[in-house]
Amino acid sequence: MPRGRRGGRVSALEGGPEEEAPPAAAAVPSALWASGLQPEAAAGQTLLRGIFEIGRSSCDVVLSELALRWWPIQPERPAGFSSRPKSLKVILNPQSHKKEATQVYYEKVEPLLRIAGIKTDVTITEYEGHALALLKDCELQEFDGVICVGGDGSASEVAHALLLRAQKNAGKETDSLLTPVRAQLPLGLIPAGSTNVLAHSLHGIPHVVTATLHIIMGHIQPVDVCTFSTTGKLLRFGFSAMFGFGGRALALAEKNRWMSPNQRRDFAVMKALAKLKPEDCEISFLPCIGSHDLQEWKAEGSPKSDSSDQWQTIQGQFLNVSIMAIPCLCSVAPRGLAPTTRLNNGSMALIVVRNTSRPEFIKHLKRYASVKNQFNFPFVETYTVGEVRVRLRNKSGCDPEEDDRRQAAASEHSFPWNIDGDLVEAESEVLVKLHPRLISLYGGSMEEMNDSKVTCNCL
Repeated sequence: MPRGRRGGRVSALEGGPEEEAPPAAAAVPSALWASGLQPEAAAGQTLLRGIFEIGRSSCDVVLSELALRWWPIQPERPAGFSSRPKSLKVILNPQSHKKEATQVYYEKVEPLLRIAGIKTDVTITEYEGHALALLKDCELQEFDGVICVGGDGSASEVAHALLLRAQKNAGKETDSLLTPVRAQLPLGLIPAGSTNVLAHSLHGIPHVVTATLHIIMGHIQPVDVCTFSTTGKLLRFGFSAMFGFGGRALALAEKNRWMSPNQRRDFAVMKALAKLKPEDCEISFLPCIGSHDLQEWKAEGSPKSDSSDQWQTIQGQFLNVSIMAIPCLCSVAPRGLAPTTRLNNGSMALIVVRNTSRPEFIKHLKRYASVKNQFNFPFVETYTVGEVRVRLRNKSGCDPEEDDRRQAAASEHSFPWNIDGDLVEAESEVLVKLHPRLISLYGGSMEEMNDSKVTCNCL
């Protein structure tokens, strides 16, 4: 315990002016200066109280009319966070967005991890699929979690790799997955992409420091994951997907990688709108139970359908089909692309947009950026489901040239799907199945957003 002395000086912690004990303090026995009394019990009226540095220690200093007392401040160690990581594997995509990921990590993330005493092993990816190849075979026993620094495509690739690794370790065939096992390590998402849908949905805001602090504190959030498969073959694990307009827009954007991210996105959307055409589909789905019954199946690891277990089918021409297991919040859709779903409520949102005029479809798209209900259109239908099967069909009597084009596309696997911001080309039929709480992400639980009050509608 530091002891005072006559004429002693105390330097402020942040370089403030030095304070000298008043002469009255000299007459006070030294035993009272560092007594165990609480500040409230100090004799006389308190003149000044603050935190100052004494002997390289932070102290609570109280100056009263009769005495100067101080008590060393003992830093409190966070309790109750058993999942706090001690060692992390970091996957960094230097090409994300405006190639900012490296700067974001080393300037904002790494210093916080270092202060928290967390060891890191950083791998900078060099090509597409590098993270997948790395995580399939590298030793992960020494790590408590995996961190991805990048955009949605990078985060989805790392999540897919961790889940594939878990199936491999469990001896399961990935092409015949009915009940996949959970990922063994939690995944942290540092937003460094253009949209950051996953991080935004997880934290409520795409903020780098917020995401880092969740990782440091070991906040774990279980999240639902979908499997996308075709003809008995697993395409990938993912959180959300779009087919139709959303898939074609992404395919156009991928062909113009030389543009800046914002220019590429705007160009792709405008060109996809200019060539807006519906897809003739048959969509079958298994309705999911209400969220109030979810406790019954959480332990089983798979969602329950209605008691009849009857598939329902809709068919026709659709401009866009969205299947989402998370809300998919982003800057252009602050309420989310699927605002009624949650990270782990055991269901997916199926949103289908039937064929309509281009102006009406644009009105629907604009609603995502506002507080109005984007689904309040006669051509938009929403369902809560546990499984979805999307099958392209050739409508009888259609243009032979168009029919040939569709068949050629199917043979070349050129039907574009937008799965978590990654372009995936699939055959004419794709099965999407939800698997509750299949992966754990570093993040806090999101509050219900339906009742939140919106006070600004700048967009």
